[in-house]
Amino acid sequence: MPMSAVLTESCFKSAAVGVFNRPQGLHFFTNGTAPSKKNCSFQKNKTAMRKLLLFLASLFIFNNSHAQQSRFEKSNGKESATYFEAIDWYKNLDKLSPQVLVKEMGMTDAGYPLHLVLVSNDGKFDPGQWHKQNKAVILINNGIHPGEPDGIDASMLLVRDIVSKKIKLPDNVALAFIPVYNIGGCLNRNAYSRANQNGPLEYGFRGNAQNLDLNRDFTKCDSKNARSFTQIFHWLDPHILIDNHVSDGADYQHTMTLITTQYDKLSADFGGWLKEKFEPQLYAGMAEKKWEMVPYVDFSSSGPEKGMEMFYDPPRYSSGYAALFQTIGFIPETHMLKPFKDRVLSTYALMQTFIEKTSANATELIAQRNKARAEAVKERSWPFTWNMDSTQSTLITFKGYEQAFKTSDATGLQRMYYDHDKPYTRQVKYYNVFKPSNFISPPAAYIIPQGWSAVVDLMKLNNVIVQQLKNDSMMEVEAYHIDDYKSLPRPYEKHHKNSSMKVSVMKQKIRFLKGDYFIPMNQVANRYIIEMLEPTGDDSFFSWNFFDAILQQKEGYSDYRWEDIAADVLKNNPDIKKKLEDKKAADPKFAANGSAQLDFIYRNSSYYEPAHNRYPVYRLE
Repeated sequence: MPMSAVLTESCFKSAAVGVFNRPQGLHFFTNGTAPSKKNCSFQKNKTAMRKLLLFLASLFIFNNSHAQQSRFEKSNGKESATYFEAIDWYKNLDKLSPQVLVKEMGMTDAGYPLHLVLVSNDGKFDPGQWHKQNKAVILINNGIHPGEPDGIDASMLLVRDIVSKKIKLPDNVALAFIPVYNIGGCLNRNAYSRANQNGPLEYGFRGNAQNLDLNRDFTKCDSKNARSFTQIFHWLDPHILIDNHVSDGADYQHTMTLITTQYDKLSADFGGWLKEKFEPQLYAGMAEKKWEMVPYVDFSSSGPEKGMEMFYDPPRYSSGYAALFQTIGFIPETHMLKPFKDRVLSTYALMQTFIEKTSANATELIAQRNKARAEAVKERSWPFTWNMDSTQSTLITFKGYEQAFKTSDATGLQRMYYDHDKPYTRQVKYYNVFKPSNFISPPAAYIIPQGWSAVVDLMKLNNVIVQQLKNDSMMEVEAYHIDDYKSLPRPYEKHHKNSSMKVSVMKQKIRFLKGDYFIPMNQVANRYIIEMLEPTGDDSFFSWNFFDAILQQKEGYSDYRWEDIAADVLKNNPDIKKKLEDKKAADPKFAANGSAQLDFIYRNSSYYEPAHNRYPVYRLE
């Protein structure tokens, strides 16, 4: 061996002791002198030294079957790694390989930091450089629902196999893994909360440390987890997001199903490329690996006779959130009744397929996304409502089981079950075309008074360019009035969500103050801005109750005192008097109700507070 590639004597001894005498999982460098890229000194050639360390690590992992095994493997696919085991696994891979770096990226509600594992062939871990090098960036999120841990274990095996060269990571792909997103739920291990699921022996809980479902939190960001994720997402600026899950519902033969983000939300061309070229390659790649995949199955007690519909993913979900920034979102959903071992292996195979197909299509993927982002800056009409088009469908091959009925051992009544002795293969209609409607044109800019800082903080977190007015200014703007809405009677993810909003638009001159926020609509983030600020959006800030204070009237009157003032209002405002008389003539009940008439006069007079039900986000044309 040339001297330029020789370790210092002490570091070489550490390598020998660490690698060959401590074959206990990946916890074999515990004395702080591991031959890692962080604490070994070199005599001359750092590049050669890194290669030697990688070789030693690869040799160790290849030739020490006990040392390379995870809890999943040691248990023959019956157990899942704990949170601490997963983090230690990646930290030790970080020590072993220049291809891997583990970073802490913000806090979570559980009091532990969110970790991010970066994997790149060239040992460079700057996403800005990745994009300059035209690498396709894939972000893989695991454990958002820790009771569905398949991705946690599959990702551990995948990164290890990349380090050991069992799997080749192409030079034009960079990977980022969140080992465990819902740390609080992962620490809350149990064996009962997933009653319909076939293993593992123990797993985490769906709710996080606030008991929030984090796959409903991507826009409202009630959790520290979601805020940290947002920072990770925009730092990486990924081309593809994969959020690993386990399904619930019907029984069928397939182990893996897949949710793909709604095509049209990416742009017509980008969505078309995804639908017609990239997505079919994923399905073909999985079939080649003997894991025949189908779209997410959304029926349970009913059968597929009426067809299957593509999952509609508003921005509260990871895939819907990603689409706001022209990132393709995928949610793999393994079948909960399949053995845990098969579910993990199929998740591994799908991530491997993503790497292969992303590499093969990297140039087109990057070009299509860049084009979609440029179009978002200039887009002048955004659809806000999507309905399934029942006239358009394609055929997919679905492998299911016949339904049958028998007497229930639990209730003594008839129950439905899936007869595994009667499998079938059928062509099923798959409806994956949505008709857009309710188009909204973006203004030149939005203006938000500075009192609504919680909304502005989330805009900034999502890389929205926000400016502040330098002087008090009177401006003519479009203002929405909330005419009607419905709120959920019971809380949903910590909110009584608003829906069925009806608004009217009025031109008003409003005095804005120095420091109020000005958001120009010439940004890559345009779709996020309009989805979040227009009140009728599925997951807008209004729908998530950020502006509910405007829905409560703050001032009022006493009838006996208002009587005299109301008479003066009618006397001095003939137009209000005419409106009152017209309404009395049209509505006999109103004509007989004095209090209702007094309220009508009040609401039409200058005494009525203008901020009541006036949406405090203004459109500047």
